[in-house]
Amino acid sequence: MKLVKFYTQEDIRALVNKRRGELKFGEGLSVVSNWSGLTERPEKYVLLGIPEDIGVRANYGNPGTALAWMDALKVLCNIQQNHYTHVERIMVLGEIDCDDEMRSASRLSSKEENYSEKLGKLVSAIDNKVSNTIQRVVEAGKFPIVIGGGHNNSYGNLKGCYNALQKPVNCLNFDAHTDFRALEHRHSGNGFSYAFEEGYLANYFTFGLHRNYTSQAVLERLQLHVQRIQFELFEDIEVNKKISFSDAAHKAEAFICNDTFGLELDLDAIEDMGSSAMTPGGFSITEARRFISYFSKNPNCVYLHICEGAPTLGNFKTQVGKTISFLISDVIA
Repeated sequence: MKLVKFYTQEDIRALVNKRRGELKFGEGLSVVSNWSGLTERPEKYVLLGIPEDIGVRANYGNPGTALAWMDALKVLCNIQQNHYTHVERIMVLGEIDCDDEMRSASRLSSKEENYSEKLGKLVSAIDNKVSNTIQRVVEAGKFPIVIGGGHNNSYGNLKGCYNALQKPVNCLNFDAHTDFRALEHRHSGNGFSYAFEEGYLANYFTFGLHRNYTSQAVLERLQLHVQRIQFELFEDIEVNKKISFSDAAHKAEAFICNDTFGLELDLDAIEDMGSSAMTPGGFSITEARRFISYFSKNPNCVYLHICEGAPTLGNFKTQVGKTISFLISDVIA
């Protein structure tokens, strides 16, 4: 099973639009050609893409998340390389090889029997690739920054960390949804519930949950595990002002950050951002940047996953890649 397409220096340079008198970020980005290269490089952060939208389709959502990785990488390669952007802190690994699964998904018709379940089997195949890749990156002592795909890939991130660290990890999810749906076929809506059930996820906190899009069944499921699962409603933070953004973040920090944790950001939590579940009401890009910048610097944080971006679905199609590049540069700053 081929896990990753390793990128070459030529792959990265091809994305750079050179300009006289300027040095672009992509001109300084390092790559590795094999797994042993991970431990030989000094960079802390490892950039990895997941070009798939099968998990979203299996969850009856809109496709397009397969495009976010390359969209973001192109923008990142063309930001300025200066003493504030710290290109020396990050390397590019490449992308999870989703070609076979994406081809198989394209041959399925939404009208055929057990369509979603068939997609779910393809999601499970990608789960294996993601978890094996994340395990190798974390075992190498690196911090993976994972871009693209649906939120189904949270499962692979958490399983990979569990296998590398030999213990369950906490997770802080900046998201409008819990993705804690029933344990049916695998899809973008049950990555955390599967990781919790299988012992990879310890404590879990959803920051900015939308009340209108959380079923009573999910709320009752969360209540069964209240000692390990908490959330703060978006409406209580931004609409009713029952709790400030800062106080809600401190609540999440106290619940999650006292032990090893992963950091997840679903772009559908950001207002008008192109995503599989785009929303007219959400957090601002600046709030998301502040949140990710702060929590990614915590010494217990072991990875960041930015997911559900769909450049073709947004009102401002060029902004998905630019937003992701902002978030990446905030983490490594």
